[in-house]
Amino acid sequence: MTDPDKTTRSEGKRGLRLKLPRVPRISWLDLAETLGPVLIVSVLAILVTMHFVRPAPPNTLTMAGGPEGSNFKAVAEHYQAILKRNGIKLVILPSNGSQDNLNQLCDPNGKVDIALVQGGVSGSGDSSDLVSLGSMFYQPLTVFYRSTKPLARLSELQGKRIAIGGEGSGTRFLALALLKANGIEPNGSTPLLDLEGEAARKSLLAHQVDAIFLSGDSAGPATLRDMLHADGIRLFDFVQGDAYVRRFRYLSKLLIPAGAFDLGENLPSTPINMLAPTVELLAHSSLHPALSDLLIEAAREVHGRGTLLQNPGEFPAPLPHDYPISDDATRFYKSGKSISYRYLPFWLASLLNRAAVVLVPILVVLVPGLRYAPELYGWRITSRINKRYGELMALERASLEPMSAEQRAALIEQLGEIEKSVISVKMPGGFADQIYILRRHIKFVREHLMQRESASTESDLPPRTGNSGSI
Repeated sequence: MTDPDKTTRSEGKRGLRLKLPRVPRISWLDLAETLGPVLIVSVLAILVTMHFVRPAPPNTLTMAGGPEGSNFKAVAEHYQAILKRNGIKLVILPSNGSQDNLNQLCDPNGKVDIALVQGGVSGSGDSSDLVSLGSMFYQPLTVFYRSTKPLARLSELQGKRIAIGGEGSGTRFLALALLKANGIEPNGSTPLLDLEGEAARKSLLAHQVDAIFLSGDSAGPATLRDMLHADGIRLFDFVQGDAYVRRFRYLSKLLIPAGAFDLGENLPSTPINMLAPTVELLAHSSLHPALSDLLIEAAREVHGRGTLLQNPGEFPAPLPHDYPISDDATRFYKSGKSISYRYLPFWLASLLNRAAVVLVPILVVLVPGLRYAPELYGWRITSRINKRYGELMALERASLEPMSAEQRAALIEQLGEIEKSVISVKMPGGFADQIYILRRHIKFVREHLMQRESASTESDLPPRTGNSGSI
């Protein structure tokens, strides 16, 4: 049987049990004051980094192409197919050739991002914002003329009918520059006609013109072979090629060996000098670095093969001419694509590259800050306890000086305030041992003050005298 008295006593004890306040394990205020500066500095570092991080590359580019059926148009279509494999859409706009390409690229209201432009061509707009992604291929210039004897200088065409190409074409621009250097200019005694390509070739064969300038796709190996077989038609040999290259820095001299165009007929019958500007891929300086890499990689695929006029791997190349090579292109030619772009899809590599930049301030600021946060947190709590120790030591030193009873009472009251502040302050449970040690020291100082007060009180009492009497 259960003892009813015992049950009543236990219930009474439970009824007297007080609900104690919960002692926090963490001081949230100290934690916030510790982590706050670390988090603020980290956020600022990330924001500053994000300011310099390029946004994701656009998924659409616009390129000025070339006349229908031209080499420029064919090259643009090759780029289009390669970029499509990487999720980039290349829009090709119609164009009349190099000069038109440059004008479209310089147009502040235009939408052209990139364009192929023949070296030496100048446009009508501001080109200070343009950079080159490199030279892509040679654009050989060929001059055919009708004569019974070879000509050594272009100045010998004075007074002849010359087809120099259509408006806006690189052929026309180069022809005018070379003829001007030989004293032949528009509106002079030499008729300069706008014919180009197949129309110019047919006119020369039909004796309607005396000389024609051809370049690019209008002067392919098949065309050259046919013209060299025609009666009375000669290919101009730029025997002054070195002088032309010195004067026109965008030109290169190409030495074509005998029989290059027709081994059976040995055409040409002797080595011949030709001039060729290079065609550059121009872009705005704001072109995204990832797209710059992608375009140069596409150019390597399209122009890297060897031809009659170039060695394998010769193009694309960072050859500085009229426009500076972009920093991104220079980096690519030196070190190639980054590791992420080599092994990952284009969109994923772009995402990881931008994420990696954001991780830098996290690794440099946030991680070390969080690593030392516990020590900073403990230092803040301990410094508050040490502050009370400093007050206690100052009070104890003051108690050693001579003082009145009122002054001693004031010290004891001060000591009580210190103890009250220690008890009332919210302190994490992990620092309870330091708090109790501090309270033990407070008790020691209080006892010392009490002893001093008792000793002082006894010294102030009158001395005791014994009772004497006579019997």
